[in-house]
Amino acid sequence: MASGSSHDRATWVLALPFGLLCWPVLGWIGSATAAVAFLIGGLLLSPDLDTRSRPTGRWGPLQLLWWPYRRVLRHRSLLSHGPLLGTLGRLAYGGGLAMVLAWLLAPWGAPPPSDLLLHAHQLWRQHPSLVLLALTGLETSAWLHLIQDGDPVAKTPRLLRVLTRRSRRRRSRRRPSNQVGRR
Repeated sequence: MASGSSHDRATWVLALPFGLLCWPVLGWIGSATAAVAFLIGGLLLSPDLDTRSRPTGRWGPLQLLWWPYRRVLRHRSLLSHGPLLGTLGRLAYGGGLAMVLAWLLAPWGAPPPSDLLLHAHQLWRQHPSLVLLALTGLETSAWLHLIQDGDPVAKTPRLLRVLTRRSRRRRSRRRPSNQVGRR
């Protein structure tokens, strides 16, 4: 498993090359979008938000918002370190927090949750390629993190491990003991 500084270094080093790979899609705007999303995904929305880590600390006083996320998810669980599922979970959690905060702060002039949803929908309708590129940047930085940790697929759920173990036992029982090693 890589250290926090290794994750940060790799994120900073690979953000620009990743952005440049996206240049043919939407030119410099797409390239900048992809590179910034890659940085945000690696430095602020890292899979390590499920622990007290550098990404958690970067949220400053707002790191308290990630406390429930850390309490509910076990470190390196499928829901935090799983490909696609981990990034989707962090985005859904952050979006849910934004909705709750907008609802709580609406009486003091903050935009209500319905306005936030409307703006998100408009952004998707007007710039779907940029939104997809940003989501790709977030997910790619998560994959970089998982690969550095040596496990691109998060810990296998317990049930799957149990089922796999049983099938190996059945195969070994079928082979006669005097035939071990022969084909």
